[in-house]
Amino acid sequence: MSSIAVTLFAVAVTVPLVCAPSLNSSPNPDWCRKLPRPQYQHLERVPSADPWFEVYRIAVGVFAIYEPHQSEEAISFLILGERRAVMFDTGLGIGDIKRVVLSITSLPIVVLNSHTHDDHVGDNWEFSEIYGMDTDFTRINAKGSSADARAELAPGSICGHLPVGFDAKTYVTRPFHISRWMHDGETVDLGGRVLQVISTPGHTPDAICLLDRKNGLLFTGDTFYAGQIWLYRTETDLDAYVHSVERIAAVAPRLHLLLPSHNVPVADPSQLPKLVTAIKKVRAGAVRSVSLGDGKVDYSVDGFSFLMKTPN
Repeated sequence: MSSIAVTLFAVAVTVPLVCAPSLNSSPNPDWCRKLPRPQYQHLERVPSADPWFEVYRIAVGVFAIYEPHQSEEAISFLILGERRAVMFDTGLGIGDIKRVVLSITSLPIVVLNSHTHDDHVGDNWEFSEIYGMDTDFTRINAKGSSADARAELAPGSICGHLPVGFDAKTYVTRPFHISRWMHDGETVDLGGRVLQVISTPGHTPDAICLLDRKNGLLFTGDTFYAGQIWLYRTETDLDAYVHSVERIAAVAPRLHLLLPSHNVPVADPSQLPKLVTAIKKVRAGAVRSVSLGDGKVDYSVDGFSFLMKTPN
């Protein structure tokens, strides 16, 4: 792994979490008791201006902004250039991610979303420049939502407590304005760093990865991450997903590091060809599913887990 990929030392940062009562019957659900994930021991933690988040310096000019207090463990990325910066996702909108970003950089910020599910666009409304994929799915989600946002606060979803001042009763994903429509292959020049948009529909119609070719970094959004990959929603297209993972796997030999948007912010690029093999086995009917109830099944194969709808 390249020396730019992971800083192999930890900096202890203790920030008290000022909090309000949780919605959980227990402040420590089972998933929460397993934290912190061991991979974080090898990342450089830096202070966070909002204690809802943990912030890690992953590579030169790249910060992972992690939400360990909610079960999806969403991760947004701040990517710095010489003239401006990109926020790749803005999280759940429970904490104030803009406050964190402004404590790290004074550069002008452009928001790009890995896709427009609520856990990735929660604080979009705080930013004035937002680039979005030119899809109907993006347009619909830019109007905001309430049902998906409320589901993030379901019993057992919060680890510990919610931030003080956060009103669970009025929590919604707020509308946001797209200032520029993006398409596959387009680039964003940050000055000294160019990010290329790779359209990877499947998880959603507007899913993308971001390629920093010069530094060998691929920001994978929800197309790949360590953990159960969600492929069960109405907007999911499994055939498109297979094509998308084949496409990014082709880039793997030229990468130093993957930066996923859930659970752990770093992964080895060698996972991508293995992901292709695993999902193709599932699509070929070579993997037995396990029913999880509520119309969902899990396919576990070769170290990967896929959450899908129960077959008809």
